[in-house]
Amino acid sequence: MLLIFASKSSTVSKHAGAGGNQRTRFFVVITACLSYTPWAMDMNKKRVAILGSTGSIGRNSLAVIDSLGGDYEVISISGHSNWRLLAEQVRKYQPKKVVLTNPTYLTELKKAIEGHADTEILAGPDGLVELAVDPDCDIVIAAVVGAAGLPATLAATKAGKTVAIANKESLVVAGSLLMPMAQRYGATILPIDSEHSAILQAMHSGSRNEVEKVIITASGGPFRTATAEEIGLASLSEAMNHPTWDMGPKITIDSATMMNKALEIIEAHWLFGLGPEQIEVLVHPESIIHSLVVFCDGSVIAQMSPPDMRLPIQYALTYPKRLNCPTSRLNLHELGQLTFEPPDFQRFPAIRLGFEAASRGGTAGAVLNGANESAVEAFRKGQIGFTQIAALTERCMIEHNYIENPNLQQLMQADKLARDEVNRASISKSPTATAK
Repeated sequence: MLLIFASKSSTVSKHAGAGGNQRTRFFVVITACLSYTPWAMDMNKKRVAILGSTGSIGRNSLAVIDSLGGDYEVISISGHSNWRLLAEQVRKYQPKKVVLTNPTYLTELKKAIEGHADTEILAGPDGLVELAVDPDCDIVIAAVVGAAGLPATLAATKAGKTVAIANKESLVVAGSLLMPMAQRYGATILPIDSEHSAILQAMHSGSRNEVEKVIITASGGPFRTATAEEIGLASLSEAMNHPTWDMGPKITIDSATMMNKALEIIEAHWLFGLGPEQIEVLVHPESIIHSLVVFCDGSVIAQMSPPDMRLPIQYALTYPKRLNCPTSRLNLHELGQLTFEPPDFQRFPAIRLGFEAASRGGTAGAVLNGANESAVEAFRKGQIGFTQIAALTERCMIEHNYIENPNLQQLMQADKLARDEVNRASISKSPTATAK
């Protein structure tokens, strides 16, 4: 069985209209296994479940499946509140099962698809787990945003499926559990995130023990050239004005703070068994080189393409094969030049927090994730300023009750406590609270 995660919540580019036991996990876990299910009449057709089909990754995944033709079939899908789009997808793809995780709109969904499809309708977050472990699917694309996608990810991993990362939280919060679980149950891990897909592709140029380090590229976001003073006064509309990618609000703000790189550092640490000292971040505003791998002989292998999420999605679906993909082709002559800059840890302290969380392990990643998600939401509501996102996240990391070897319950508790702490701090800092 194949489970696929995606990490970047982007659609296509605006320009296209991106030690030790850990190190053995890469080859143990990331393997080429697209298995087939006994119920399928056509044993060559791959059945796909998409968790989060109404989001940008989910919609792009459906577009990729459409372009791949009859070798792929959508067997199940899920959405949260966008029941109208979910109903359209049910009518088009006729899936075996559909999950609406927000049951408030269940009646509307049932009425919208009545008579159009013989589809089993499930409600609530538990339905995601049912889709993830369904023996009737070959490939699961896990594109649910936030910690809500974690239970389904873990369940699919324990079921021995192949896991490709769509939601960062699965690795950032619970990488210490997920990767050993994948090794134990024979699950396969494949990244859809453009940076980690690039690392996976580049690593095929050598053996895992020949890798010296990886370099994760960053666009720099909308404040790449802004001064510290300008960043301190940043508005929501400015933070949402990403120069390269067209993404959802949370990941767009993460890109503005460069917290997305912090999360990707932790992801790379767990996915590829890399020590934090083997991971670098390089600002590359053109977003053409998505990541680089440096080998022990000094060779540097880069994966390059126009920024378009359909490419890493398709690579995960067809891995290890490559098929024609309806994306724009890279024209270096038209591009002219590529730019590279070192990251500024003073203006963008979130990057430093990513390295710290990867180095510490334990509950550090869960706290970083929970605090950041809560702080981003508070910024969107106007309760805190832009720079307080990283500041509040760092405070939670420093002050939380650190556990070195947490279980799942302790990780989720750490995530929740960090969110609660940021919520309390945000309310006290909001203009309304101050006025009172």
